[in-house]
Amino acid sequence: MQQPNQTMDASATHDHDDGGIIKLAALAPAPPSLDLIEELTTHAGAIQRRLLKDIVDTNAGTEYLRRYLAVDGDDDLAAAFKQRVPVVEYEDIKPFVDRIARGGEDSSLLVSSAPITEFLTSSGTSGGERKLMPSTADDLRRRAFMSSLVSPLINR
Repeated sequence: MQQPNQTMDASATHDHDDGGIIKLAALAPAPPSLDLIEELTTHAGAIQRRLLKDIVDTNAGTEYLRRYLAVDGDDDLAAAFKQRVPVVEYEDIKPFVDRIARGGEDSSLLVSSAPITEFLTSSGTSGGERKLMPSTADDLRRRAFMSSLVSPLINR
């Protein structure tokens, strides 16, 4: 795999089970190459499973997830998440979003173990009302990385 100006070691790029390639790629100073895009998409399932595990492990202690997960009793939090946490609509989590938006001590650890750094808003096209979406610094880094994937495709 080509590694232009990237600080990835070869073993990290081929360790598809740990999801480390996303973290390393996101830290790379140069735009990702087409080879990196190929690597990510070839192993998308394994990367998604690892990312889900990381997110659930990191946020299992939040007020929202404690409703569904026994943090000390679940050996595999990602599997427990898939079994117990329901698919919800915005209105189901709106009380949490409203509490975060109001701020104060009450808003820490509601839905994320990381501090909420910004709110994104929806376009308001579904239901006519804009929705607030809490976001963290890690979310911003992931969005920037995903945006950087566009350039190699356009310049192909």
